Amino acid sequence: MNDTSFVNATGLPAAGHLTSAYDIALMSRELILNHPQIREFTTIWMDSLREGESMLVNTNKLIRFYEGATGLKTGSTDSAGYCLSATAERNGMELIAVVMKGKTSDERFADARAMLDHGFATYTLVSVTPDSALAPIPVVLGERSAVQPVLTTDNTLLLEKTAAAGMNRELSLPESVDAPVCEGDRLGELRVKDAGGNTLAVLPIFAGESVAHVTFWQMLLRVLRIAFAAG
Repeated sequence: MNDTSFVNATGLPAAGHLTSAYDIALMSRELILNHPQIREFTTIWMDSLREGESMLVNTNKLIRFYEGATGLKTGSTDSAGYCLSATAERNGMELIAVVMKGKTSDERFADARAMLDHGFATYTLVSVTPDSALAPIPVVLGERSAVQPVLTTDNTLLLEKTAAAGMNRELSLPESVDAPVCEGDRLGELRVKDAGGNTLAVLPIFAGESVAHVTFWQMLLRVLRIAFAAG
């Protein structure tokens, strides 16, 4: 958050107290990714206190009126205007829209809704996998003859829907690797391209297991087995 300087914990105006929409989005992302329990509270529209004597209504109207809304925080001061960090999730994709300096409360909700609508209409999440199962790769002078390659688990991409529709994959793996091989070593890559041939992402392919270098005695045993088989 390079554009942020907080000088108090209230958010009220103070000299040197400032932030940006981008930094608010970063902070919001950190919150929803690593503290997902926050949504247990930010998704409540109305609740009561003191056995029903007092009622609380969420100031984020999107929670009630926007499909998939999950939060997150409203705020307003005379100097900052009407602000909002709005989060919403549909089909496993969660978006963040940040509005600052809104002229009215309704304007901030309308602007956030427009940004979220654009995001859900334009982008989609795609889980990318190879066209076929990854075959074992021979290991030269290894204790085992081959190692199993595995695709990174971080293989879900956020893509424009037009790019996702024409997406193709290019697999790049060596014909063999030299021992020793350690689990997690990078063996190759899966390159994702759009219909025009532009690279959208490069996903690493790792060794799924370790293969140690063959020892002298193991090599000698192999040679003897080959000799006896030939005889």
